[in-house]
Amino acid sequence: MAAQPEILAELRQLRARVPQLTGALVAGVDGLVLAHDTPGVEAEGMAALTATSLAVAVRLADTTGRGAFRELLVRGVHGYVATYAAGESAVLTVLAQDRVNVGRLHLESRRCGTRVGELVDAAERTRAPAATPPPAAAPAPGPAPAPTRTAAARTRSARTPRLTTTEPRTATEPPTATEPRTTTES
Repeated sequence: MAAQPEILAELRQLRARVPQLTGALVAGVDGLVLAHDTPGVEAEGMAALTATSLAVAVRLADTTGRGAFRELLVRGVHGYVATYAAGESAVLTVLAQDRVNVGRLHLESRRCGTRVGELVDAAERTRAPAATPPPAAAPAPGPAPAPTRTAAARTRSARTPRLTTTEPRTATEPPTATEPRTTTES
């Protein structure tokens, strides 16, 4: 990613503004590390857990009618883990000591998340293909091959959660195991 050095600089500035931070990480909503400043913590594992908790938080906010995901705060005995939306396709996760000023943590992390989101979204836009691929050759006559089903096609859980509000399901899309089945009369 072209913006990775700029993202890393933002993370370091955040840690300088909030001295009680012990780590900061930017990950895609798919759980891949984009940049990190997390001494003593495995970044890949933290990013994967961030993606998992993000999926639950997005689902919880949507189910309860609270709107699009903004942030998630977990308080443990030894400190805080906070995750913030960072643009359309990334999240910022910070680790803080238990003596951190939580208001300051939110203020500075939200600002950093906004800036990181702008950097990630700009990098995503520049990565998009500039030209369309050439048209495919006409298929040969005869029966069409059967489509191949991938793991992502078989399960809803393989989808990457979006940070924006979700569209309502269509009538043809079955509810997931965690959703109650409802019937509607026409």
